[in-house]
Amino acid sequence: MGDQPTFTLQIDQNKYLPTGGREVHAVLTVSSTGGAPAASVPAEAAEVIIVDTSGSMSGSKIRDARLAAATAVDTLRDGVFFAVIAGTSVAKVVYPRDGRLVRATPATRAEAQRAVAKLNAHGGTAMGEWLKLAGHLLSAHPEAIRHALLMTDGQNNEREEVFDAVLAAWSGKFVCDSLGVGADWAPAQLRKVSDALLGTFEYVRNQNELAEFFRRITQNSMSKTVAELSLRVWVPQAATLKFVKQVSPTLLDLTGKRTDVNPLTGDYPTGSWGAEEREYQLCVEVPPGQLGQEIRASWVKLVRPDTQDVYASGNVLAQWTDDLALSTQMNGKVIHFSGQAELHELIQEGLGARTAGDERTATARLAKARQIAADSGREDTVRLLDKVVEVDPVSGTARLRGQVDKADEIELDTGSVRTSRLRKSEEGS
Repeated sequence: MGDQPTFTLQIDQNKYLPTGGREVHAVLTVSSTGGAPAASVPAEAAEVIIVDTSGSMSGSKIRDARLAAATAVDTLRDGVFFAVIAGTSVAKVVYPRDGRLVRATPATRAEAQRAVAKLNAHGGTAMGEWLKLAGHLLSAHPEAIRHALLMTDGQNNEREEVFDAVLAAWSGKFVCDSLGVGADWAPAQLRKVSDALLGTFEYVRNQNELAEFFRRITQNSMSKTVAELSLRVWVPQAATLKFVKQVSPTLLDLTGKRTDVNPLTGDYPTGSWGAEEREYQLCVEVPPGQLGQEIRASWVKLVRPDTQDVYASGNVLAQWTDDLALSTQMNGKVIHFSGQAELHELIQEGLGARTAGDERTATARLAKARQIAADSGREDTVRLLDKVVEVDPVSGTARLRGQVDKADEIELDTGSVRTSRLRKSEEGS
């Protein structure tokens, strides 16, 4: 038996609404101490490592991919179920040979690394097939914390509707973190994987750092101790839950992932947890109330749906007032994360407009994104935006740069889902 993990749920909001006001915003900060769940058998883990071995991976890329996969295998803790998949236009389990997950031991890790050393590059790219096989392997371990790591250097060859159908079928069944290598992959495709499978996606700009990315992601997966928790959100009758989003450490819209518990309550999946902190934002539209009236606009619980265990809970409140000083005061965290979400949207719209040849829209969106990034301390994003758009510091006039390194554009696109934390000096605002 391990230590019971401790979860806390803190709610930041301004509960005061003006007369006739309807929208209630709140930021939920969920923190976990980690620790193993209190059970007679500690939570098991199952890991599938997916390596793109298509033709574009030839030469130094496949050598670095072999090293990276071997590093991930080496990072697995003893007892974890695992397999390695080679991905082309089909998916193939290269280890273990019987096509089922095997427990990690010194012997099986060494066998897997020998198999990985033989990977070679050929064929096409069908990510849906890779994920489908990973899902089938992981589904044999329903009690485990299930995770896949996918790496690709190219664009998916499958029809969009085929890929989307695979993602929809496996959404919520396991978490997948993915990596894009080089300048020929499409961030939009890995963003789809991230959205469907509640994982991260990152850009490995320097191919020789691939092994370190694999090690870090596998280590993070190994640190998870509690499987498949959900935010259970109740809102009163006649109220509407407009959205539920993860806003830190990355942006992830959970609104469409609702599982109904009853007409007023829904579960929104958050995946597996270790010792970490995440922040979520929700918006509820409530019917207008009387002056002075206080209501519970939402009741939020962190639950494990299969056991109904509740790990933490809190209330989002609404109270109507004619005091302008109260009703117009904005909560610092709500302002900050609303700005971070806007920053992401502006970058996406700006890059999309640039690709489409709409320079006017691209310039306006990216210049505004640069301002928000600078105001919220996102120096990394400012640096990348400066490579795409040039803003005159005196006049404020912006123009698109003519020549942009494809790698800079991918890094800006990929990094736009990461958010900055609210600076301590702003928390009281």
